[in-house]
Amino acid sequence: MIKLYTWATPNGRKISIALEELGLAYEVVPVDLSKDEQLAPDFLQLNPNNKIPVIEDSEGPGGRPFVLFESGAILIYLAEKTGRLLPMDAAQRFLAFQWLMFQMGGIGPMFGQTHHFRRFASGETYSLNRFTKETHRLYRVLDRQLEAHHYVAGSNYGIADIAVYPWVDRFELHDISLESFPNVKRWFEELHARPAVVRGMSIPQARGSA
Repeated sequence: MIKLYTWATPNGRKISIALEELGLAYEVVPVDLSKDEQLAPDFLQLNPNNKIPVIEDSEGPGGRPFVLFESGAILIYLAEKTGRLLPMDAAQRFLAFQWLMFQMGGIGPMFGQTHHFRRFASGETYSLNRFTKETHRLYRVLDRQLEAHHYVAGSNYGIADIAVYPWVDRFELHDISLESFPNVKRWFEELHARPAVVRGMSIPQARGSA
């Protein structure tokens, strides 16, 4: 059984989507960021960097309990554990890692800053304009990739798609019309219709957390 410590954020929802896609049994432990529950001593024992998500796998490597944080690392771990959502071919595998890192190093930080300034500091125009401009540039990169490939990392759906999707799901916060990025729109609508994505995006609310 896997315990998922999470909240309703793009990084948290990456992992609930993956768990739903993989059909793994898991228990949701909500960590309410609005109440600073990520700073509780018990949570800091799991992740000293006080961020969600975290997983606690009772059947980790060697059959022993295993705790892991950082959403990209968790996605790789779950894919390796099940042998799914990652290509077997070495070159394709590294391309999947490449696009996962594109999300971790680009989309996540830049979209996240855009969310912050649009919601809480819209009058600080230098930062808002800077991060919005970079967010739009990243959409253009993603759109070109999806023009050449059906999915983010190639011809197969995988962890790179799962990593990117919850961030693009907030496109309205990015001052974006998906009509301007037709390949992103096609990809987004396909993923938006996947039952496992729908279930994963409802976490933690669907498990009684509000």
